[in-house]
Amino acid sequence: MNNRGIEVVQTRKWVEEVIVGLNFCPFAKKELVNDTIDYVVSSQKKLKSALTELFEQCDEMLNNESVETSLIIYSDGFKSFEKYLSLVDYANELLFDSEFEGVFQLATFHPDYYFDGTQFDDPENYTNRSPYPTIHIIREASMTRVLATYKNPENIPENNIALAKAKGNAFFESLLTKIKAD
Repeated sequence: MNNRGIEVVQTRKWVEEVIVGLNFCPFAKKELVNDTIDYVVSSQKKLKSALTELFEQCDEMLNNESVETSLIIYSDGFKSFEKYLSLVDYANELLFDSEFEGVFQLATFHPDYYFDGTQFDDPENYTNRSPYPTIHIIREASMTRVLATYKNPENIPENNIALAKAKGNAFFESLLTKIKAD
């Protein structure tokens, strides 16, 4: 794993313009400004080695309080959304089996993300579409603290979906193409 490269540049730009810029995650701006997001590029293509890296990143975060949140960016692997979902399922099991459950939680992003029950081209899928397959490791204690101070956090997903639908597919496709071209 490394933390350099075009994948980091493009993912950071996506965080700035989509996640923070469109306020999809009202908590991300603080971490972006404070530079407490660890962008980790993984070249893994195999499930077992990707899970090993994910475990190592959780362990690193456990021992390094200066990293608030981590984005593991899969530069070469898990391009198929179905394979990515398998990775996510096993990653969640790994958190449980490694006693990281309750310490960390995962958020998921993929270029071809689509929610169960939606059509692939539904704009709401852009709330979780990213330049690369990405797993976001979040400290649960931090999330609990932030949610306690945020009014109506349960409305965040609904607000994001409404915004995504209002912006439409063409907006997001153009934005993601621009991010990948820079």
